Amino acid sequence: MSRVGKMPIALPQGVDVSVTADKISVKGSLGTLVRPVNELVTIKNEGGSLKFAPANETAEADAMSGTMRALVANMVNGVSKGFEKKLTLVGVGFRAAAQGPKLNLQIGFSHPVVKDMPAGITVTCPTQTEIVIKGSDRRWWARSPLKCARSARPSPTRARASAMRTRRSRSKRPRRSKERRP
Repeated sequence: MSRVGKMPIALPQGVDVSVTADKISVKGSLGTLVRPVNELVTIKNEGGSLKFAPANETAEADAMSGTMRALVANMVNGVSKGFEKKLTLVGVGFRAAAQGPKLNLQIGFSHPVVKDMPAGITVTCPTQTEIVIKGSDRRWWARSPLKCARSARPSPTRARASAMRTRRSRSKRPRRSKERRP
């Protein structure tokens, strides 16, 4: 059996878990998260802890029990403590401002870049170059803060074109004539 799948999840105070045949719901002070349950995994709520076991003896069920345990542990952590990511803008003239559920970035383009945050995600900017993103859903954290940071990078095509321009401008050697000397 999976080592991760064997470890039970201790439920903190104020977190309620309800397990049905097709979904698991975790409710806490920071919100409610719901995830479908894989049919290869059985979940039991015993005395304030969740235990996971493979439904059959296949390697896929064994691996899925560890995966399901990790996903539910992230859900429990998210609704009790939450997740936080701090980003810093590095660049001359780069600024950020939080305007409700939107993040307004001025990152060297001719126009501001506005990112809409999904429900349950809060954005604050303590200073003009710092961004603090908070939320309870771990699945969102895998992609979205990086999307905010990626929008500040120049595109590879732009970088390649400017590098080619600088190389051409530096090479001002005189051309050889086509005539050959005898």
